[in-house]
Amino acid sequence: MDPVRNLKLSDAIADHLEQLILEGALRPGERLAAERELAEKLEVSRPSLREALEKLQRRGLIETNRSGTCVTQFMAPLTEPLAAMMQANDQALLDYLEYRGLVEGEAARLAALRATEPEREALKACLDKMREAHVKDDPSDEAEADADLHMLIYEGSHNLVMLHIMRAFADMLRHGVFYNRHQLYTHPGAREDLLAQHVAIGEAVLARDPERAKEAASRHMESTAATLRAIREEQTRVARALRRMGRSEFVAP
Repeated sequence: MDPVRNLKLSDAIADHLEQLILEGALRPGERLAAERELAEKLEVSRPSLREALEKLQRRGLIETNRSGTCVTQFMAPLTEPLAAMMQANDQALLDYLEYRGLVEGEAARLAALRATEPEREALKACLDKMREAHVKDDPSDEAEADADLHMLIYEGSHNLVMLHIMRAFADMLRHGVFYNRHQLYTHPGAREDLLAQHVAIGEAVLARDPERAKEAASRHMESTAATLRAIREEQTRVARALRRMGRSEFVAP
């Protein structure tokens, strides 16, 4: 038998904080509480906490700068070069939507089965926020609530790999790597359809109906893909028409 190993306090603290990062309770880019406050919350000494933070820094999970100690963007070595390549490739949007179509339904199905009561309350609040933004005719707020709702479903799935991968994609989406969300929400008729689709997903998860949740999420991604294709085709037609109208600039008199 292997001998029982007593963890040093600093190791136990580091493991605890690492678990919080893995579970998504501490998110990339978030600043940790000040050392004194964090030590009090964890009920440990500041020297032990400081040693634990040094261990996490060596693991690449936190970094310290002028603003304090933050969780690192540990997915950035993958997402930053990927974002640059995708922005220069028209096929990337189609591949992204195809990937989302594969995982979105399963995430909703798992969330219907696994979401805890606090997660369900957060989902209800997000749906309310989306409805309020819709009534106010605020596409920007509605698009933000859209992204938040999907992240809540990924969190409710309790699949940690799915959570971190899709959170990285969500950050890219918020920064317009794949498409302009405001453009999606201002497309004629899209806001009403998107609201209905998100409500259908959220209500199925809240009803703990996994198959209905999966079907609603899959339909949503199919509809989103169709709308974005229509937007892209319209933009192509407009650009072509403008080039024709401006052809005289390139033709000798």
